Amino acid sequence: MSLGQYAVKRLLIAVFLMLGVSVLVFSLMHMTPGDPVMMVAGLDAPPQVVEAIRKEWGFDQPVYVQYFTWLRRAARLDFGISFTTRERVSDMILARLPNTIKLNLAAYALALVIAIPVGIYSALKQYTFLDHAGTVVALLGLSMPNFWVGLMLIITFSLTLGIFPVFGMGTWKHYVLPSITLGTAQAAGLARMTRSAMLEALNQDYVRTARAKGLAERVVVYKHVLKNAAIPVVTLMGFRLAYIMSGSFIVEHIFAWPGIGRLAINSLYSRDYFVVQGVVLLSAAMIVMANLIVDILYCFLDPRIRYD
Repeated sequence: MSLGQYAVKRLLIAVFLMLGVSVLVFSLMHMTPGDPVMMVAGLDAPPQVVEAIRKEWGFDQPVYVQYFTWLRRAARLDFGISFTTRERVSDMILARLPNTIKLNLAAYALALVIAIPVGIYSALKQYTFLDHAGTVVALLGLSMPNFWVGLMLIITFSLTLGIFPVFGMGTWKHYVLPSITLGTAQAAGLARMTRSAMLEALNQDYVRTARAKGLAERVVVYKHVLKNAAIPVVTLMGFRLAYIMSGSFIVEHIFAWPGIGRLAINSLYSRDYFVVQGVVLLSAAMIVMANLIVDILYCFLDPRIRYD
């Protein structure tokens, strides 16, 4: 099987996976307690008004008809109309998606800038004081939930020291605390993976051969060790990128960041089904696409992998 055939096969699997996600999202929202029609009409609305609204939104149709109608529209990126604002859901998502992407890219860049050098240095200076210190810090970063990190940062740097704003989006200062909150666990995981991959590559025969030939240590590390150690690191980076998109929901809510995560949580409170379905389906699509890209990159970086 060629790389192109493998990519097509993985793409088909991704399509079926998205269909499964769509069924799950639609079913969960319809099993959620509460009637969205009553939220729109009001608890004291006459039955005629309730039925008219139910018919207008298509809730009088059988569930499978509602699902296929929603799926057909979602395939065209038409996720319906919001119950509460009467705006198109796709417009609401598109208006907030750039804010989520900016925040996640800032957090991801922060994680990479910290994790890769720390991981490489820890591997090259194994069992030194700085290696042990890096290990302890990485374990702390992995252990602390991001909502707790966010609250501690707000208390320390916003409410106590007054250095950074508590919430909102505007200047570069607004990015600092949410980026650190999102990037802490990502940096810790990437640093640990980089260190492990580097140590494994350093003990390979081709590294000993390169050193026996008299190559400079910098050439051995950056040309032979780092290139081969990049395969598992790139894989983890892809998974972390997917996670960081889905994991920003809570962080956006804590910092009142105007992204799709905050939109989804606020819509969940008001049982705005179409908005929640649209945001969750879009987030799932991002995760599936990230995994697909990682799988293809993995095969491209390591030709020893059998595509079939």
